[in-house]
Amino acid sequence: MIARFVRWLLCLVGLAIIGFGAFYVVTAPSPLPASHWANLGDPDIRNGEMVFWAGGCTSCHAASGAQGDAKLVLSGGLALASPFGTFHVPNISPDEKAGLGSWTLADFGNAMKRGVGKNGEHLYPSFPYGSYARMSDKDINDLWGFLKTLPKSDNVAPPHELPFPFNIRLTLGGWKFLYFNDQPRVVLANADDKIRRGQYLVEGPGHCGECHTPRDALGGFLRDQWLAGAPNPEGKGNIPDITPGSKAISSWSAGDIATYLETGFTPDYDSAGGSMAEVQQNIAHLPAADREAIAAYLKALPAR
Repeated sequence: MIARFVRWLLCLVGLAIIGFGAFYVVTAPSPLPASHWANLGDPDIRNGEMVFWAGGCTSCHAASGAQGDAKLVLSGGLALASPFGTFHVPNISPDEKAGLGSWTLADFGNAMKRGVGKNGEHLYPSFPYGSYARMSDKDINDLWGFLKTLPKSDNVAPPHELPFPFNIRLTLGGWKFLYFNDQPRVVLANADDKIRRGQYLVEGPGHCGECHTPRDALGGFLRDQWLAGAPNPEGKGNIPDITPGSKAISSWSAGDIATYLETGFTPDYDSAGGSMAEVQQNIAHLPAADREAIAAYLKALPAR
């Protein structure tokens, strides 16, 4: 009887080890090889700056309340409260110790497109690599070139404050297995070049879905409700539905949306508020053609 129990126990332990091994293999960090980033050439700094504003990097990585040139000091430290704990935004300035000064393009590219850190660890999706995965290698190379021109900061952000089990990075592999991919969020039939450009900006560097799309209990997007509105991640109110069927902007023309993104004023002379005010100020740096492309994409979405 005891021998049979021991055999069953050993079988269970063996199955557990095999199961854990299979889980790790399937969900292990998967960075792109260094060779992937080796032949992209010199970055286009001007384009890198446009990608910087499209991505809204200052909104999270600059000091709270920063204005003017201070927005270009990406010292980090912003606290992002969530149902999973509090995330502290890192320093991404070119400082060699506190920031990304010791990183390579491959390190940066893998953080952006694979959610993998410099030391091969999974990154938390509070950093929206789930959207940045759709960015082109060229734009990432150009953005990296621009970031290296910015001022250094020696500020060291505090570590994340996450309860068990969210403080175990290994579990992020399971989250990526369920939710992470680089495919378009929606398939738009007969989309022209303007709409495709808008889709790239909204779904990629603009990461608009991170706030405007509702999530399930594990923090993954509800795929059939893309941009259909969601609870405010800052805790008060809701982020509006921005699909063509929304109450907020259903009556707006593409021109109204483009003007709002440029000026911050709605067709009825209200103005952008809350965190959207800063988003709008970032997008205002983009060429008019890009704002028009964003508007065209939003008008082309299926109503929710």
